[in-house]
Amino acid sequence: MLVRNREQIEPVTYSGDSRGVEMRPLITQAEGAPRFAMRVFTLEPTGHTPYHAHEWEHEVYVLAGTGVVRSKDGDRPLRAGDSIFIAPFEEHQLHAGPDGLQFICCAPLH
Repeated sequence: MLVRNREQIEPVTYSGDSRGVEMRPLITQAEGAPRFAMRVFTLEPTGHTPYHAHEWEHEVYVLAGTGVVRSKDGDRPLRAGDSIFIAPFEEHQLHAGPDGLQFICCAPLH
């Protein structure tokens, strides 16, 4: 069993088509997880992930802040306590509001 605090994990900073995104890989194959990865993302105020799609699903749970999730169907508001299911190949992007956005993202290992 593994128990550790997110502050014990070195953050990864995203670049490219994203802005103000930090990710901490909480649980991955490196920790022995055979099927899923759990990561926590922190977006600075008005920060955003890239607009992208991939072949795997993922689930998101908003911990703090506000923002929107963008898709071909438009923007949907987000706040703490919201959950999102993103289907395989669905284009998406998460944007933080003025207070930033923090969320957990779980995805199958690929």
